[in-house]
Order: sequence, then structure tokens, then C-alpha cells
Amino acid sequence: MAENEPVLTAHDISITYEVNPPVHAVKNVSLTLNRGEILGLAGESGCGKTTLAYGINQLLKPPALRTGGEITFHDKDGTDINVASLSGDSLRAFRWDKISMVFQGAMNSLNPVISIKAQLFDVFTTHRPEMSKREKLERSEELLKLVGVDPRRLDSFAHELSGGMRQRVMIAMALALNPQVMIMDEPTTALDVVVQRGILREVMRLREQFNFAVVFITHDLPLLLEISDRIAVMLKGEIVELDTSKNIYEKPQHEYTKKLLGSFPSLTGARGGFVRSGVDETATAQGDQS
Repeated sequence: MAENEPVLTAHDISITYEVNPPVHAVKNVSLTLNRGEILGLAGESGCGKTTLAYGINQLLKPPALRTGGEITFHDKDGTDINVASLSGDSLRAFRWDKISMVFQGAMNSLNPVISIKAQLFDVFTTHRPEMSKREKLERSEELLKLVGVDPRRLDSFAHELSGGMRQRVMIAMALALNPQVMIMDEPTTALDVVVQRGILREVMRLREQFNFAVVFITHDLPLLLEISDRIAVMLKGEIVELDTSKNIYEKPQHEYTKKLLGSFPSLTGARGGFVRSGVDETATAQGDQS
């Protein structure tokens, strides 16, 4: 963890989908994100991970409704912003500038009928209207270089890029305004492991370079153990365990966390071999030999 200074505090967040009967997707969740930290958010599909992220960034759409809780952004200039009270132009100015988001499925997030350059220019036109066209172009080229994409790809459309390149472009867009927090919603789920590894390396490098905090959402707990400072495990809309990656791996407390860890096989094929703590080494060795 880079610093123990909070950048975002969510207290007692509850979100309900107002259908019949109502679905309580997030229940009284509290989180503190520290500046420069990578906080992993793990759990099975449907546990409320993405809904919580959307609620924090004020992206919920009907029938989803935040029914309770407070969200405070602690700006680096020393001021506190009540995110839950933002609306209209103030919310539009806050998003992407203070907190950006890399959405799940880059092909669905990128506009298929305009170029990558036009989409980056849109960000600058909205949030940095004083920038000249030349400055926008130079910044766009710089952003693509940062994430390992050839700047000549600025004139490309989304369908002309590979899955890994599209995801890197989305990360470049999220970095465009130097936000203090980046929310990444399963950014590598649809990618092969080689491309996934490259993108994760870029995220780690960029985090070290720019000191932004990351909320990394995925169901892949082993991946979070590798990259996260702390991990929050969600189940049925609640955070059932929150601890450092080391403690989650070596000393999981909640039964659900233990089941998540035990669901990943070892490389030798012994079921449950992923969990090292508390496992009889002799029995494990015998299982590997068999």
C-alpha cells in the first residue's frame, strides 16, 4: 500500500433493484480506499460487485436505486466531496476527472462508428475545453504510448483492434485526465492469459508511476492475491471478509473465502491444492503423486 491516506470512503451503502419482488443487491457495505492502493473486490457472479462500483461512481440506472449510505471523495487538494449529492454538471465534471472506470467488455464500451482519436478528443473537449487541437493530439499519442499501443492506431476504429488492444485503449481513456481513483470491472476476463498478464503489468506500472488508487473487480481470487494490497470478499450483497492479500491467502476467516480458495486446483492437479495453509504436506504430496 503506497500510503495510509484515504482517497475514497463509502459508508453503509445499500442498493436495491426496484422490481417485484425487490432485489437487495448491496446491503450496508462500508469501504475505505487508500491513496495509491489496489483494492480487490472478489466474489461470484451476481454477488453485487459491479452494482457497488456503479453506486460509488453514481452510474446506477433504473430500476437500480441507492437506498442508503454516504460516499465521500477525499481530494488531494484537501477538500472532501460528497459524491452522493452530486448531479447534473457537477457530477459530469467529477466523473472521469476524479474517478474513472474501465468497463467490462471494451467492445461494448468503445463507440464502433467513430475513431479512437475522436473518442479521446471527446474526453478533452468535455473536461479540458481550453486545450488546443494540437495539445489534444499530443496527449492522445502520449496516452497510447503509456499503455503500449502504437500511436498510429489513433485513426483506427474499435473493430480494427484486437481484444487486448481495445482493453488498453480503454485504460488509456481512463487515464486521460490523471484521475485519483480508477475502477476496473473485470478488465481481463475475455482475454487469454498472455494478454491478461501484459495488461496487468501495465496497470501495476502505471499505478506506481501516477499513484492512483485502483478498485479491481473480478471473480478470479488468485489473480487478486497477486496484484492487490487488500481484498474484500463479497457474498449476497455483503462484504464478508476484508483483509490484506497475505492474510486472505494464509489465514482466511470466512467459510466462503475458504471455499473460493479451495475451488482453484493446483498445477499438479490435486483438488484444493491451491490452499497451502493448514494442509498436511504429506497428504498433499501423496495426492500429487497419485
